[in-house]
Amino acid sequence: MTVGNFDGVHLGHAAIVRQVCAAARRLDVPAVAFTFDPHPAVVLRPDAAPTPLTTTARRAELLLALGIDAVLVQPTDRPLVSLPAEQFYGEILRSRLRARAIVEGGDFRFGANRAGDIHLLKALCDRDGVALETVPAVMADGLPVSSSRLRSLVSAGDVRQASLLLTSPYRLTGTVVEGARRGNTIGFPTANLSAIATLLPASGVYAALVTLPDGACHPAAVHIGPNVSFGETRISIEAHLIGYNGMLYGSTLDVDFIERLRDTQRFDSIDAIKAQLTADVARALAIVGSLASASRIIV
Repeated sequence: MTVGNFDGVHLGHAAIVRQVCAAARRLDVPAVAFTFDPHPAVVLRPDAAPTPLTTTARRAELLLALGIDAVLVQPTDRPLVSLPAEQFYGEILRSRLRARAIVEGGDFRFGANRAGDIHLLKALCDRDGVALETVPAVMADGLPVSSSRLRSLVSAGDVRQASLLLTSPYRLTGTVVEGARRGNTIGFPTANLSAIATLLPASGVYAALVTLPDGACHPAAVHIGPNVSFGETRISIEAHLIGYNGMLYGSTLDVDFIERLRDTQRFDSIDAIKAQLTADVARALAIVGSLASASRIIV
């Protein structure tokens, strides 16, 4: 088994999962990922807790896709995060989960105040005859791949670089709500997304792939940020599904970000807006069209 937050499910997590699965096959036991909901920092430091890159359901989906047999989600509360490291190991990893082998990165921390490290874990595992394997950090451009690095990339809008470090394109999931309906009047209807629980990319326009509730995928041009041309300051997320004409109110959409096209801009006329949107849609279609070999993408 492996224990962690696995936020984003990036290449470093994938390396750990591969080793967990290999160890599980050798021992003829299930390969298990043990994770937390919410992130322990939400309980300990709610004002400073990082905005998640993935929902719990998405983390589980991605970990299972990598080959893990089961994802156990532990509700996080004050008693849990107050457990001393040795007690966490003894009560949860050994007594409850009966771990036969544990696989972690070299920077693994556990227990109250993150007091337990990989050296303490090794001592405990050696005492109990539990195999412990450590996985070196996955490096990219000379730096380790980490959830904090990915947050910086997404916050800066660099979704293309982020996708190279993730096991799947960066995704937002939201519910379609009624907006100002301006898009309909100028020929570019949009699905306005609400109830998004994960980190928003920087303001701007993006090429994306949107998955509908029926599983069909559509290329899209997505705007994140205020509609400054209309004097608004509220951040909105609006997805124009290219070539789609159906009603989506109340639907849950998955938006996979492929590439950032441009900054949010102010335009002085409706004609200027329409001209820019036409160019955005053409670029988004060309970029996402390169992925059209996937069986259910509609272009």
